[in-house]
Parts: sequence; C-alpha cells; structure tokens
Amino acid sequence: MTRPENGPAPSGRSRRGEPRTYDFRRPTKLSREHVRVLQIAQEAFARQATTVLTTMLRAGARLELLGIEQHSYDDYVTSLPDPCFIATFTLEPLAGKGVLAYPLDIAMAAVDHMLGGSGAADQPDRPMTVMETAITNHLLTRLLSEFTASFAHIVELQPELSDVEYNPQLAQAASGSDTVMVASFDIGIGPRTGEATLVLPFSSFQGALSNAASPTLSESAQAKRRRAFEALSERLTEVPVDVGVRFASLEVSSEDLLSLAVGDVLLLRHPQDAPLEVTTNDVTFAYAIASNHRRRLAAAIVPTPATSSHRSQKDTA
Repeated sequence: MTRPENGPAPSGRSRRGEPRTYDFRRPTKLSREHVRVLQIAQEAFARQATTVLTTMLRAGARLELLGIEQHSYDDYVTSLPDPCFIATFTLEPLAGKGVLAYPLDIAMAAVDHMLGGSGAADQPDRPMTVMETAITNHLLTRLLSEFTASFAHIVELQPELSDVEYNPQLAQAASGSDTVMVASFDIGIGPRTGEATLVLPFSSFQGALSNAASPTLSESAQAKRRRAFEALSERLTEVPVDVGVRFASLEVSSEDLLSLAVGDVLLLRHPQDAPLEVTTNDVTFAYAIASNHRRRLAAAIVPTPATSSHRSQKDTA
C-alpha cells in the first residue's frame, strides 16, 4: 500500500519523492509537530553548513534540505550506495549515534579543494588515506559545531566524531529495527551534486522534540504571564467606549428619506412602554428608560425585558 504526502513528512515517500511501501507493523512515530521542529533545525544547519563548505573549500557549495522522514535503520542503510562516505558521531549527553553520509566522490572532491585543487578531475573510488582522513575530519568537526548550534533550541549537545566508514553495512550506528529520523539534503560542491543524509535516533530525541513542540513554562515564566494577564485585564477596564441609547430601528424607503424637510414628523413606531436600547458598536447590552439628572437628560437602566413580550410589542407597533 502506498500513501502520498506533500512536503517534508515523516513517512509516505522516499527521499527522492517516489512512493514507498507503508509498513503497518511499524507505525509512524514522527508526528507533524516533531517534523516542524526538526525542519527549523535542519534548515538552519543547511544554511550554516553551506557557509562552512564555501569558506573551507574556497569553491561554490550548497546544502539544501529536501525532506525529513522516519525509517528503520536497516531500511536506511539499504538505501545507501556502496561505497559511500559515512561519518558517525556521538550525541552526548543523549544516547545513540548520529550519521552524516554523502557520495564518496563529493568527499574526495572536498579534499581536493582543501589541498588547492579544482575538484574537477575524476575522483578515486576507494577509502581515504590517513592524510585525506585527517583533512576531512577537520571539515567534519566544523560541520558538527554548526549542527550543535542549529539544534540548541531543541537540546544542548556535545557531538564528537566517532568513525568513518565506506561500506554501509559496517556503519553500526543503531540496531536494525531502531527508528531513525532521516533528513535528506541536496549537496553540491562545484559542478558535483548528490544527496546527503543526516540521521538521528528517534528514541534519543523524542522527549526533547516533544518539549520543543509544546514547551513547558518555568515558574518564573508562568508568573510573568500571570502578571501580564492581570495588567492587561486592568487596562481593559479603563478603555473608553462609545455608548448610545436609541429607539428601536425603523425602516423607511429611500424616497421618503430623501423627501424629508424641516417640520416633517417621522413616526418612530417605538411603543411608549418599551425601554430604549443601550448599545455600543451596534451591540445591545442593556435597556433603559428616559430620565433626567441635575437638569440633564439621562437614561436609567432597567431590567432586560422578556424576549417574547418585547418582540410582540414591536410586532404590534
């Protein structure tokens, strides 16, 4: 069974957009709220990583987020090409490991750029030498620093580079059945393009993602919110409001309205014993009768008339 979805989603499509089989034995754990929080962090990482790559390689580079999905670790590993450049890293203080993977030729081209080359030549399809690994580790350390900053609003991390592999089956960052969150990126260095993935264990991040999606306010924050509510309520009672006292509305034809002249009498059709309406912004909120106070006209508030009797008086009029 296939199920299409739009945009970055926890499941339903492969990273390249093709429909994939939905396994009901492994229900979706990554909610849309989780995806929204992750998307903000991953997009920030992509922007900062683009700056790091461009600066360190001295070449045009880009990293653009394509989507975020949920997979089992086995399914993710199966989707990787062999060979592939795969860097694993710890997630202290969280348990588990993360994975950053991208095409081997792009990893080799990055080394070529950092050594002063153009990166345009055909790149070797082999594991890196000790020197190439040392150069690449310097780049990865910078990228992990940006990863830490991008995820700071979710959880404080201290990631450290763990290992580099080239065979996906040897990159043991999680158990095969573990649920992982896979963020896929379009990566480009010069004319070379490919797909990069940043993989994080769902179980390690679940609590932090839930807190970030629905943050729990501290006592000081709750007290500040209460004071703001009380101040707002107090000020609202002091806001000046235009109030009117009026007779029941009357409908007249436009011809009669335009023909009115000084001395004409306009029949209001308001019953003598019916109270007047006290209104604000065309909303009736009380009723009153005409009165006077210290040689001024006034309106004395009276009980609200029964709806049925009030309407019958209007209808009779």
